[in-house]
Amino acid sequence: MSYFPINVDIEKRPCTVIGGGRVGLRKVRGLLACGAAVTLISPEATPELATMAAEGRLVWLARGYQPGDLADAFLVIAATDNETVQEQVHAEAEQANILVNVADVPKWCNFILPATVRRGDLAISISTAGKSPALAKRLRQELEKSFGPEYGLTLELMGALRHLVLDMGHPHRENKVVFEKLLHPELVTFVARRDWPAIYNHIQSVLGANVDLSCLDTFRRNLHSASEA
Repeated sequence: MSYFPINVDIEKRPCTVIGGGRVGLRKVRGLLACGAAVTLISPEATPELATMAAEGRLVWLARGYQPGDLADAFLVIAATDNETVQEQVHAEAEQANILVNVADVPKWCNFILPATVRRGDLAISISTAGKSPALAKRLRQELEKSFGPEYGLTLELMGALRHLVLDMGHPHRENKVVFEKLLHPELVTFVARRDWPAIYNHIQSVLGANVDLSCLDTFRRNLHSASEA
């Protein structure tokens, strides 16, 4: 089967996780990190999940799954090894056209979760269409060595510059050329070294010596914080 790769905005959307063990914990962490409104359905839960519920970070229904539990869900993850529950969750989700993933059981999934390297807002994902999670894991580990935190910071810098360039009001075709020039081959190295003279000189060489770079103040603060961490 070929999967269509897509990034989904789940912020404030209702997402349901069934199963409160270690796998469920991983799924909940990932959903919360993206701002989802999470409901956990499980008779038991790990201490960390219980703490999240007590703190109001998720809703915990301390019981087993029941038909109808997915009525308001946008996305569902079944993190249980109970095959009967897996099949019931899949059937209800499919009937209601809900995104559903049954952990480690591709046949019950209409979407799968790729192995992902995250560097801030930069996400590099690897999918094997469910054929070899082990290969996806190994590739993720190799990418983690190749793409350090400086890539996430460079993305943040480019995001700040994007707003600056768009505010100049030039045609889209011109902006495209400008963005390509801003992404200097050594820009990631400049960021990794915290080489501000090189960063500013490069930006001004592209946008002009008189360009107002006050929009980079937040980026500089974040970069300073990352240096101290």
